[in-house]
Amino acid sequence: MTSPTESGPVLDAASPLPPEIEAADEPTRVPLAIEDWATVLIMGLLACITFANVLVRYFTDSSFAWTEEFSVFLMILLALVAGSAAVARDRHIRIEYFAESGSMARRKRLAQFGAITVALLFLLIGALSVRVVWDDYRFEETSPGIGVPQWWYSIWLPIVSFAIALRALGLFIRRGRKTNYGDSER
Repeated sequence: MTSPTESGPVLDAASPLPPEIEAADEPTRVPLAIEDWATVLIMGLLACITFANVLVRYFTDSSFAWTEEFSVFLMILLALVAGSAAVARDRHIRIEYFAESGSMARRKRLAQFGAITVALLFLLIGALSVRVVWDDYRFEETSPGIGVPQWWYSIWLPIVSFAIALRALGLFIRRGRKTNYGDSER
């Protein structure tokens, strides 16, 4: 172990993460482990599908037809789930110069404005994508690669969009309650 002044903070043997990373997640009503485990499962599924396709292609000079279509779907779902985790953890993109300058009241208002803007955007995306899912179902659209019903893929856009909106609303509420926004970063 090194001292905090030599090469960073001293790590506790019981904690594998540095204190600033370990304390990064704020308490939420809905556990953040949902997005974490969904990310792990999606990444694992992507790795298995890709590995199986590589093996089949190597040994047979052909590939599974469904892997590309399903992998693209999983990557899109992964981006949405990761977006939900980023919103819940308040790790979304922002211009730090504006977000972390000024008074605490200004920083709090900017954080709330960002959270409510994200919530409104994903509520709109969710509402509009419900129509897309309905059209896919009603017109019996099939996927271009393997011919499964298209709504099997598109149903996840409104579900995850509404989840992101709810996470953003939760962030808005937490930022409204927080009295010392931004002090820990300074």
